[in-house]
Amino acid sequence: QVQLVESGGGLVQTGDSLRLSCAASGRTFSTSVMGWFRQVPGKEREFVAGISRSDGSTYYADSVKGRFTISADNAKVTVLLEMNSLKPEDTAVYYCAARRGLRVGINVSEYNYWGQGTQVTVSL
Repeated sequence: QVQLVESGGGLVQTGDSLRLSCAASGRTFSTSVMGWFRQVPGKEREFVAGISRSDGSTYYADSVKGRFTISADNAKVTVLLEMNSLKPEDTAVYYCAARRGLRVGINVSEYNYWGQGTQVTVSL
């Protein structure tokens, strides 16, 4: 099994920055691809960003491209999400996800392991 623990959420104002962290433990060979999703009440969970820890390739949703940066610390099996120029529409619960594989997937169904989520709230 794999355990994913997120941290770093909080309440910020429009234009501020925030950094989320996700630490993996357990069978970490099953976390070669890690990603971030987000969800607001009444809506489906949506892909935000992902990274292949094998080759460092990244992929972003259009809504966050140029504002968010995902990175990985393979020694610690940790993935970071740097969020800049935050907007109220970025408000959501952010979930870390992981799966085995080589390429970043953008669908919820492609990921086997999930964290408990961390709330990000961006006020006007």
